[in-house]
Amino acid sequence: MFGRLREDINSVFDRDPAARNFLEVLTNYPGLHALLAHRLSHRLWGHNLKWLARTISTLARWLTGIEIHPGATIGRRFFIDHGMGVVIGETAEVGDDVTLYQGVTLGGTSWNKGKRHPTLGDGVIVGAGAKILGPFRVGAGAKIGSNAVITKEVPDGATVVGIPGKIVKRAEPDTEEAPTFDPERREAIRQKFGFDAYGVSQDMPDPVARSMQAMLDHMHAVDQRIERMCTTLRKLDTGYREGRLPELRDEDFAEILADVDSCCGPDPRAERRTERQDTRRDAGDED
Repeated sequence: MFGRLREDINSVFDRDPAARNFLEVLTNYPGLHALLAHRLSHRLWGHNLKWLARTISTLARWLTGIEIHPGATIGRRFFIDHGMGVVIGETAEVGDDVTLYQGVTLGGTSWNKGKRHPTLGDGVIVGAGAKILGPFRVGAGAKIGSNAVITKEVPDGATVVGIPGKIVKRAEPDTEEAPTFDPERREAIRQKFGFDAYGVSQDMPDPVARSMQAMLDHMHAVDQRIERMCTTLRKLDTGYREGRLPELRDEDFAEILADVDSCCGPDPRAERRTERQDTRRDAGDED
């Protein structure tokens, strides 16, 4: 028992730089108090002493502001930071090394008996105010941004933000990039798909803007590939004459590009697009 207590206290030191010493953590951390009370009530619940288990759980809620149902299964080195307003339902399952911030709800969406609450894999971090609702799994190492509402399964290692929750980062993003993409720019954008336990930062792109940018990347790659094909055809057949494509005017896309730039930063493709149009104009003049 004392070994498990020491392990729980050490997990606080690992994840909270404000923790200074053993006594302070033991006496002033409501998340630890709620966890210790839950371990006792969960054992009583397992021995069918359900009224006593619920009574201990209720007393712990009064003292800490954290409500953990005695039927919930909590893994090792579980840490609740700050803790006020955390609610964990009866059939919730929490893996090892999981971290929750204040205001988190592991709730259900049904009144039916049986599995109603989520399962959190090992190493999951759930930001302040997030709501995870339903009997599905949040994969190991996943991160849930603050105030997100999650109602469907989350893969391992993913970062999810928004209402409803959308995946903005995966554990193993695609590494095969089209040759026209700027690797440094793409890496900078990926860094913006980060995680903030207390609020979605202004630098984090909206998933819709991210989708729009992906489409623009794809269109740019297709455009360059067609240009290379036309160049090859001119070399093979001197009589081949390329038809002039309709010119794309920047003002037609100004509003969309402004929205993308506001989320993801300035787009260097605009300069490349202007250079490409100049090249086409020069080639037309020569013909």
